[in-house]
Parts: sequence; structure tokens; C-alpha cells
Amino acid sequence: MDNISSYVQENKKRFLNELIELLKIPSISADPAFSHDVLNMAEVVKESLEKAGCDKVEICETPGYPIVYGEKIINPALPTVLVYGHYDVQPPDPVELWENDPFSPVIKETPSHPEGAIFARGASDDKGQFYMHVKALEYMVASHNLPCNVKFMIEGEEEIGSESLSWFVKQNQDKLANDVILISDTGMISNEQPSITTGLRGLSYVEVEVTGPNRDLHSGIYGGAVANPINILAKMIASMHDEHNRITVPGFYDKVEELNTEERAEMEKAPFSLDKYKKALDIDSVYGELGYTTNERISIRPTLDVNGIWGGYTGEGAKTVIPAKAYAKISMRLVPNQDWKEITQLFQDYFQSIAPKGVRAKVTPHHGGQGYVTPINSKGYQAAAMAYKHTFGITPIPQRSGGSIPIVSLFEQELHSKTILMGFGLNSDAIHSPNEHYGVWNYLKGIETIPLFYKYFAESGE
Repeated sequence: MDNISSYVQENKKRFLNELIELLKIPSISADPAFSHDVLNMAEVVKESLEKAGCDKVEICETPGYPIVYGEKIINPALPTVLVYGHYDVQPPDPVELWENDPFSPVIKETPSHPEGAIFARGASDDKGQFYMHVKALEYMVASHNLPCNVKFMIEGEEEIGSESLSWFVKQNQDKLANDVILISDTGMISNEQPSITTGLRGLSYVEVEVTGPNRDLHSGIYGGAVANPINILAKMIASMHDEHNRITVPGFYDKVEELNTEERAEMEKAPFSLDKYKKALDIDSVYGELGYTTNERISIRPTLDVNGIWGGYTGEGAKTVIPAKAYAKISMRLVPNQDWKEITQLFQDYFQSIAPKGVRAKVTPHHGGQGYVTPINSKGYQAAAMAYKHTFGITPIPQRSGGSIPIVSLFEQELHSKTILMGFGLNSDAIHSPNEHYGVWNYLKGIETIPLFYKYFAESGE
């Protein structure tokens, strides 16, 4: 595979143009108004897999958005790599904070990406990253350097909980049989120091509702005599953390794994500048659970955060009302051993128990998933580490991520396979935020690195 770098450079312009065309499609799974675009995106993914060299590609119907399945089986006796990705994207809101139209991609330089980055919704999460695998396959097929069988499973509901994916995996275990699963939907420490994600936090996502009077009331006539749902909700949310920023839900920490001193010392070896971290976020201090570093707080500790809160009048001018209802969306990031369904129930019981008289509290669970840890002594991890070392010239650091990919634990449960998380994004890529972007260098480096994973994995005799 010595000519992979040359192949990438020779086809750089085409690779970028193809990704830009994908990014123009507003495949927003959360908004039914874009359902046609999501379905159109599935067709485009199908065509790209066919052109890359898959012998069989199909759009598989599900109870929700379809899953694009493709495969290139060169010899059933050889190892099989299953590539997972998603073609749906987050809503671009708030659109007014974007420097360009979120679905009109532009390439421009940033401090983290001096060679340029593609600014568009989905650039890093996950169109740019899953498309690296499509182009890597193209190279391996064109150069007759494909050493393993490969299967693709690209879904359209990751940003809304992957409900149909669970159904699909359980229905198609034989079709999806593999020796290792490969995902690029994570990041790395920096372009100078690559890392491989070895752990993911789980997730419990809920919506809460506090109801007071049977209608909005005049705040002059009723103020001070009737419970205000917004005031009450704010107090209830504030009580969810104690003075040390620990979560107060009873039983929340019962199954949390406490890493020993040696393991925490290994985590400290990862390059990290607190000053740069604060500067990048324009904050004067970090904040979080007492007794843990910033890197530990965002990886090995669970969290509870309000993602949105609303109620009453929020339009122009003034409207003096006591609202009938107040709402909030809350996410809890969980660590391995915390069961997301159990945590959701604990939260629901506690939230309703602390609601004072005069209001009614309701909790609506949305979706969630388990945490995950992959061993660094597995053949899949070792193959990935060698691939990074080959193209970056330095050994990658194993690193736990603060993010969640709930389907990873599903894959292990249903397909009995370990997942290797070969992400090439950076924390500064603003995924889920305005001005999301993905480095041109990272995109091309991913295409260059992925074929080497196949090479080393095949040589491992898995």
C-alpha cells in the first residue's frame, strides 16, 4: 500500500468535491420537513458505494429511515470488517450564528486547520468521516489491495437515537456477521498527536414538564399567590447538583466505576493545556465535579445537563404572565456499568418526588444507550494503532471520550463484535454547533490511514 499517499493527492480535488456535494443535502432526521432530503441522501450513499467497488448495495427499509447496506466479499475465509456510519445530520439551528449557509459548504483556514476546513453541517459528524471509508475502499479495489472482506451499514437516524438500527441489527445478524466493526464518528487529540477512542459514555435523554394553573395568568392579579412553573422548574433543576457539583439523584453513582490512581495517571499523559482550553471557549474558569480534572470530568465521570428550557412568553416586548407550563430537555452522560434505563427511572422518580405542592411534574424519556470500553490489547485496536503510527509517524494514545454512540454496545450484544473507533475529527470542529467544520488535512489523512488498518488486521490472523 505504498502508493496510497500518491493516490490521495492525485484525487484530492475530486474527493473534496464529492464530499461537498454530500454536504449540500440537508438530511436532517429530526425534522419531518426534510424527510425527502434524508431519503435522497440514502440514494446518494448507495451510488457512492457502488462506484467505490461494492459488489452488492441495497437500500434496506426499516420502520424509520432506510439503512444503506453494501458489501465486497473477496473470500469468505478472510476476515470481515463491518463499517458503520450515519448519513443524517443535526439541525443547523441557530442558523443566524453560522458564517455561511450550513448547507452551502465553504473551505477556509482556521487556527486548527491551516490547510483549510470544510464548513457545513455534517462535515465532521458524520458525512466527512464515513465518506473516508468509501474512498478508502475505492483505493483498495482500484489498486487490488483489499486484504479483507468489507461490509457497510450507513444509517439515517443516528441523530435521533438510532431506533430503527436496533431493529435492523436484530433482524439481520447473519448479513452483518463480521470479525470487527470500524467506526469513524469520534475525534483525536490533535493532528500532531493522534489518539484512538477506547471508551464512550452512555446517555439518558429526557424531557421534563412542570404544570401549574390551568391557563396563563396575569402576573399582577395572581403573582405571589400561585406557583409559577418556570420558577419551580428552575429551583428543581438547581437542586440536581450539590455544592461540589455532584448529581443529587439518589442511587445515581451506585454503579459508577472509580478508576484507580494508576489508570488516572495514564490519562494524565495525554497532552492538554488548560489555558488553551479556556481560551478556545472564551471562559475564565472551568467548572465541574470536585476532585477531578477537566479531562476526567468529560470522559470517566457522569453528568447531568439542561440542553434547553422554555415556557411563558419569549416574544418581543413584554407580556406579564405566570405561565401554565414550563419545560426542559435534560441529558445525562453515563459511564460504563450505569444502565441508561435504570438511570432514567431513578431520575424520573426523583424529579417527581421533589415537585412541591401546587404543580405537577412529568418526565418523558426520549432515548439513551449504554457506555462502552474496548480493550487496547485486541487485534483490532493494535491494527488501528499501527495504521496511525504509519501515517502520522507517532503512536496514538488510547483515550476515553465524553460523547455517546449508543449503538456500539448494541453491536457487541447482538453481533458479538468489538468496535474500533478511528476518529479523525478535532474537538474544535464544532459538531452539533454553528459553523461545524472538518479539516481537509484530516479528511485526506483518514483516507490514507484506513486502508492500513485492513492490511494490519488481515496480517494479525483474526
